[in-house]
Amino acid sequence: MADPNDRNLASFVFKNRGLLLALPAAALALCGRPTAFSIAAGLPFAIAGEFLRCWAVGYSGTTTRNDVVTAPELVSGGPYAYVRNPLYIGNFVTAAGFAVAFTGGNSHLGRGALVVGSLASMAAVYATIVPYEETFLRTKFGEDFERYCRRVPRILPQLRPAPGGEGEWDPQVLVEAESNTFALFGAMLAVLVVKALRG
Repeated sequence: MADPNDRNLASFVFKNRGLLLALPAAALALCGRPTAFSIAAGLPFAIAGEFLRCWAVGYSGTTTRNDVVTAPELVSGGPYAYVRNPLYIGNFVTAAGFAVAFTGGNSHLGRGALVVGSLASMAAVYATIVPYEETFLRTKFGEDFERYCRRVPRILPQLRPAPGGEGEWDPQVLVEAESNTFALFGAMLAVLVVKALRG
């Protein structure tokens, strides 16, 4: 039986995940010293991660913005046929890209602290909320979710999609659910450009 304190912590982290994940971005924006080379190296990854997130959100719907775990249906198509948490992987790739882009001019120690610190904090958030979400999905969908887990890995994508995936991509969801994400991405780009121009 799960410890109620663990559930309470996971619930708190899930509810406040947006704020918790914004803290590493703020640290990069405040302390980072981008260079032309670091931007060229990191920005493609940040953009690729954002595309992966958009692909995932288009399948999972507006529930990705809820303060409590909910799922009207078990989505197993699109990116969810390759890996169970494509949205979080997209976020992590975006964060890694920005971490590289922002820290080209920092000292080796400063760069290491910013990159490792930002990614480790994200990993800690996801290590807390992924099992919490999966407990909910296991309770709600039972054997259907267990079968999905046997066919699709949690973190490392498989090369071929699991057959018979359910769900359809809806671009309208991006308009409804992703305005905050797009605003944060745009703000990070703006800060990156300004800091790079100031040298």
